[in-house]
Amino acid sequence: MGILSKIFTWWDGATIGTLLFSARKGQSVGEDVFGNKYYHSKDGAQRWVIYSGSNDASRVPPEWHGWLHQSYDEIPESHLPQPRIWEKQPTGNLTGTADAYRPAGALESGGIRAAATGDYEPWNPAETE
Repeated sequence: MGILSKIFTWWDGATIGTLLFSARKGQSVGEDVFGNKYYHSKDGAQRWVIYSGSNDASRVPPEWHGWLHQSYDEIPESHLPQPRIWEKQPTGNLTGTADAYRPAGALESGGIRAAATGDYEPWNPAETE
């Protein structure tokens, strides 16, 4: 990524202004499994995230989401219990990507769906009186 894209774009990583602000006014707190870095202001009033990759809020894990919104003050690694074996890792929002869910009959998956079975009976208000 070139210097011009860092200056003028915000949708794919932090801009230079945000990086400078984070270096001057922020204190690094931690990093999540996706590589996102978390900061808070030196007085503790503000909290923010620098994404590793595209700026998509759905890429923030639930434990860090709670910390960002000041649900609790402790860092998630020291505050939350260990994940259970049945818990899945969070995933980002896949809408608009090749991995998005496309049900049978969707145009992106061929547009062919099963024929109607004839078991549908529409409501008729005249029959209810």
